Amino acid sequence: MSEFDLIANYFTRPVRRSPLGVGDDCALLAPAPGMQLAVSSDMLLEGRHFLSTVEPARLGHKALAVNLSDLAACGAKPLAFTLALALPSAEPPWLAGFSRGLFALAEAHGCELVGGDTTRGPLNICITVFGEVPAGAALLRSGARAGDDVWVSGTLGDARLALDAFRGQRSLPTALFELARARMEMPTPRVALGLALRGIASAAVDLSDGLLGDLGHVLQASGLGARIDADAAAACVAMAAHPDFAQAGLDAAALRACALAGGDDYELAFTAAPALREQVLKAGAQAGVAVHRIGSTEAQPGIRLVDAAGAPLEMALASFDHFGAA
Repeated sequence: MSEFDLIANYFTRPVRRSPLGVGDDCALLAPAPGMQLAVSSDMLLEGRHFLSTVEPARLGHKALAVNLSDLAACGAKPLAFTLALALPSAEPPWLAGFSRGLFALAEAHGCELVGGDTTRGPLNICITVFGEVPAGAALLRSGARAGDDVWVSGTLGDARLALDAFRGQRSLPTALFELARARMEMPTPRVALGLALRGIASAAVDLSDGLLGDLGHVLQASGLGARIDADAAAACVAMAAHPDFAQAGLDAAALRACALAGGDDYELAFTAAPALREQVLKAGAQAGVAVHRIGSTEAQPGIRLVDAAGAPLEMALASFDHFGAA
């Protein structure tokens, strides 16, 4: 199978937003009047971002989901994406599964594949996604204000539990492991929530490397600090409600660590004025995802962790860093 056969068989679909579709030297996109393009790229490298045991369909889903999560954090509506794919060999069963998972999520969000590249090499996936947002309406990291509430969407830490189990660092009951694994391998990009938060949230970021690290980007860009309730964050670990969870042997400190520094959640962390709490809750309900208030921003730089009673916590936690310790 040639490179062009591979593209024609697995990655060519009819498109509406690009007059050329896949196959020319460039894709052409025209945002609607008054809209700005939001563009983001993410690379997934085997052994670094995903395990060799992941099912191809799940990998196709995640490859696009992590990019859509960036659009969600900006409050942008997905339009189209490009795919650059390096493969050790062109294996039809793998390509069929990967493209099926990729296009299922793409179609769910009205996001079209409009170009890219393929080559032979170690398995590597790079997607660039394009969205649109009204001029001046994008959610940015730099908009938080002192005294804002800090919120997170959905669940935190579950993907970290799966990774620890894969690494042999934690033993999980089978049912619990499969749920955590699905959370790690098939994250849900919160696109609808990002759209609903336009005009409500003052700043936002998607949670890819861990809550503390990613929230830190918002605080740095906004020139602020924050006080975070570690127990409120730990309450967002969905696996803790599973009937088999007691067998996992996680204490309060371990739950806090998973929620605060786990990574691979692809939820949204965002800030909003306290006066807008009801609007935030309505935005979550409109998007079909729970939102949780876990703290507040402060003028003093840095993140201060407290427990449910407000007592300070000393926890040495670090979010994922591609060029830090493995």
